[in-house]
Amino acid sequence: MFTPHNRRRAALGVASAAMLTLSLAACGEKESTDQPGAGPSVTAAADSALAAKVPDAIKADGVIKVGTDSTYAPAEFLEADGKTVTGFDVELFNAVAQKLGLKAEYESAPFDAILPGVDSGKYEIGVSSFTINAERLKSVNMVSYFSAGTQWATKKGNPAGVDLENACGKKIAVQTGTVQVDDITARSKKCTDAGKPAVKIDQYQAQSDATAAVVSGKDDAMLADSPVGAYAVKQSNGQLELVGDIYESAPYGYAVKKDQQAFAEVLKEAVQAVITDGTYKAALQKWGVEGGAVTTAELNPSV
Repeated sequence: MFTPHNRRRAALGVASAAMLTLSLAACGEKESTDQPGAGPSVTAAADSALAAKVPDAIKADGVIKVGTDSTYAPAEFLEADGKTVTGFDVELFNAVAQKLGLKAEYESAPFDAILPGVDSGKYEIGVSSFTINAERLKSVNMVSYFSAGTQWATKKGNPAGVDLENACGKKIAVQTGTVQVDDITARSKKCTDAGKPAVKIDQYQAQSDATAAVVSGKDDAMLADSPVGAYAVKQSNGQLELVGDIYESAPYGYAVKKDQQAFAEVLKEAVQAVITDGTYKAALQKWGVEGGAVTTAELNPSV
C-alpha cells in the first residue's frame, strides 16, 4: 500500500519556477548565468560493465521510463516550454542513466501516482525527491542519493510572527501528500491539546501553489524540503525568507519495483560511480544544493 506521507517534499515547485517567476516578474530581475542550474548539462561516460548488468527488459529499448512530479524546483520542474523536465534531480539521474548506457525519459505525474505507477510497470523508476522511510521500503526498492530536511519560509520580515514551535492559529501552506503534512498536523494537535487555536493548514496539489500562497500573503508560512525552500527564497527577489533551522534530515531515494532486486543493485553501483568520478558533485554544485551530498549510495538503507 502506498501512503502519501512517504515523500519528504518541501518548498518550491516547478510549476513554481514558472509560476513563481511570473508572480515575481514585476521585480524586473532577469535570469542570469549565475543562477542555479545555468550552464551546460553535466554528463557521465557509460560504464560497459555496469551497462551489462542492467536487466534485458529495461535495456532493450535503450530508454528508462521515469515517473516524476515536476512541480518541485529545484529538484524537478518544467522549463519555460511547459514540457521539458529539469532540475538537480533530473540532471543527476540523467548522469546515472548514462552510466548505465541508457537515456532517461521523463513523464510528469501527480506525486501520489508515481509509486503505484512503478508498481504497475507504467514507470521503470520513480525519481521525485522521495524520502526513504520504513513504510515505503515495504513496497519498493530504494537507492539513496541525497539528503534533505524540512525548513520553513515566510514573507520577508515574518510579518505574521510565525514561530515554528507555536504556529497555533496561523495559516500554513504545505504540498499534499508530503511528510510536511504529517509534521504540521502534529503541531496543530499540540496546539489544540493545549487549548490553543488549531493551525489552519492549506494543502496544495503543487508545491508552486503553496509557495505562491505565501508570496501573495494568503498564507503566513510554508514548510517544505530544505533545498526546495532555499531555492524558493532565492527566486523570490527578496519577498521570502527562511525561518528556523533545517530539521529531520533524511535520504532521498530512487524507487524501483520490489521484485527488481538486480536492477536496484546495479542502480546503486551507478550512483556510487557518479559519486566517485566527480559527476555527482558537479551536478549538485551547478544547482547550489551540494549541502545535501552523500558519499555512499545504499540500497534499502535502515531508516
